Amino acid sequence: MKTSDFDYHLPQELIAQTPVEPRDSSRLLVLSRSDGAIQHSRFHDLPRFLRKGDLLVFNDSRVFPARLHGKRLGTDTLVEIFLLTRLESDTWRALVKPGKRLRTGARFLIGDIEGEVLSVEPDGSRTVRLPLDDAQLHALGEVPLPPYIRQPLADPERFQTVYSRVEGSVAAPTAGLHFTPRLLDELRGMGVGLGFVTLHVGWGTFKPIEVENVADHAMHAEAYSLSEDTADAINRAKREGRRVIVVGTTAVRLLESRAAMTPDGTLTPGSGWTDIFITPGH
Repeated sequence: MKTSDFDYHLPQELIAQTPVEPRDSSRLLVLSRSDGAIQHSRFHDLPRFLRKGDLLVFNDSRVFPARLHGKRLGTDTLVEIFLLTRLESDTWRALVKPGKRLRTGARFLIGDIEGEVLSVEPDGSRTVRLPLDDAQLHALGEVPLPPYIRQPLADPERFQTVYSRVEGSVAAPTAGLHFTPRLLDELRGMGVGLGFVTLHVGWGTFKPIEVENVADHAMHAEAYSLSEDTADAINRAKREGRRVIVVGTTAVRLLESRAAMTPDGTLTPGSGWTDIFITPGH
């Protein structure tokens, strides 16, 4: 299976640079599994395609302000530190720019806080010492946008889902961005169940696949948590023959990882890291 098998042309002018308002007025493409018919709709019409007893599963991870700007210590060289994962209280795995100027031992300033590159990892990322508490992180950092969005958002909250709760992602689980509180209330009112899981979206969501054979790609691991309540709700729905509809690939990745741990696919609660790479045939 070659990476080129998945190539398709996406004209730059068709990539929206500003979000539509309200969120649920975005376009919705509906594919019928029974006859292959395609229907163009709007996201606020989603209740038409669901029914009482369905269970929707959402990823409630929240994007943290991972992008930091500063200077290399003692110079005017501007640097960018893109935090990926907190390893210890003052140590992070991060991406840096410019990479050639930020080798092991390089020191930099974010605001008035001094950091240091501790090591260069094989994948090009860095381990950095940067003693930031949560308040400093939110004061100095900015919520990162995908590389295809070139205009800053007037309201960074627009790149969070309305149900985001647990901070830890470097990119939003975008399939859920179109839900509004009103739409969620409408779904609850018609008897659709809502379950929540947490998977923190990491570097792998936007890191290019650079190998020719898809099987040779090393997928980055992401931290997750599945609660007992949500695991029970999903298991019960499947036993009763009700539909379980997972909102987005991040939540799918979590549930497939947990299902693979038992012979019959029954979900058990727990937390950990997953590096599962879902490809055709899975």
